[in-house]
Amino acid sequence: MKILPGGMFAALSLAGFLASLSPVAAGVQPIDTPEILAAARDATTRRDHEAVAKYYEDAATQLRAKVKEQKELLEQYQNKSYLYGKQSQDLQSHAEALIRDYEQAVTATVQEADLHRQMAAKLKEETHVSDTQQINSVTGL
Repeated sequence: MKILPGGMFAALSLAGFLASLSPVAAGVQPIDTPEILAAARDATTRRDHEAVAKYYEDAATQLRAKVKEQKELLEQYQNKSYLYGKQSQDLQSHAEALIRDYEQAVTATVQEADLHRQMAAKLKEETHVSDTQQINSVTGL
């Protein structure tokens, strides 16, 4: 059986692509791990909420990188579909689905970060008001 160089390239590209989707290979960790859910639920101080918000902002940054990566792959699949043969349409569909999923995850993650930033700001404001009241009561104002 004769293997064409283009066919070998397509097979290796497909194998590499599928391996990159593996959570183990990508080092992907779920956004809402039990630890972060517990931290968000138990957050009581401004710093707690800021830490949770930072976690979600970092996760959103990672998701945006994944969106960019998938868009680049999609462009390659569209512009060089001859390299991927019959799998080209499947690869394009899969990349589009991942882009859509990652973009939804970015939106949800950013909203969660914003929510915790708002809670942190509210706690900061409440702390400032209570500190001012304490100072006034001590000074007799």
